[in-house]
Amino acid sequence: MQTTSIRTSSTDNQLRTTAAANVAADIIQRLTDAWAANDADAFADLYTPTATVVLAGGVNIEGRKAIRAFMTAGYAGPMRGSSTANVFDSARTIVEGVVVVSTVSKILLAGETDVPVERHRRATWVVVETGDTWLIEAYTNTPLV
Repeated sequence: MQTTSIRTSSTDNQLRTTAAANVAADIIQRLTDAWAANDADAFADLYTPTATVVLAGGVNIEGRKAIRAFMTAGYAGPMRGSSTANVFDSARTIVEGVVVVSTVSKILLAGETDVPVERHRRATWVVVETGDTWLIEAYTNTPLV
């Protein structure tokens, strides 16, 4: 049996890393903007129709429609006037068209000037290329404390 190994140059790896970081920066910025506007439609439109979201406390949301409903309820209630900050940690291309992103995310509620440590989250995003744009296929987070 013959095996073949494929080598990529460090330049190829750097280009893929840079491209992944650009994808991550774009999707995170679009999500941050949608959240700042408390726009559940714009927020949900950043997810694929079959996306999954797993949040702290065992919350599991499946599909863009459910994500939209969850955020609509949140923005009408406890998340009204809130914003999010996502501090980029890393991004890597898994296969062409799939990027895994790691961030530290924080939710600032209306009237707050600092985010309590219990709302600091380590988050993982799976972002996929869909035609001419990138969308979130999966998102999960866990508290840092």
